[in-house]
Amino acid sequence: MTLYDSLPNDFLIQFYHEIKRNIESGIVSDSLYYELALLIAVALERGLDLEEPQGFERFIDRQILNALANGEN
Repeated sequence: MTLYDSLPNDFLIQFYHEIKRNIESGIVSDSLYYELALLIAVALERGLDLEEPQGFERFIDRQILNALANGEN
């Protein structure tokens, strides 16, 4: 379980947009992409469709994202 699991959908979406805005403005680190992957995985579990930012696939593999969404380690 992550912090994102406990957030209501509206907070989850707002947090997603804030992280995405930081990525688009150049404030990027590998850990920020990982946090975004965790957040997107929780959104997928809830049936929310969040767009992956440009360059996301360079840091997070689709299989890893699917495993996170399915609760696999």
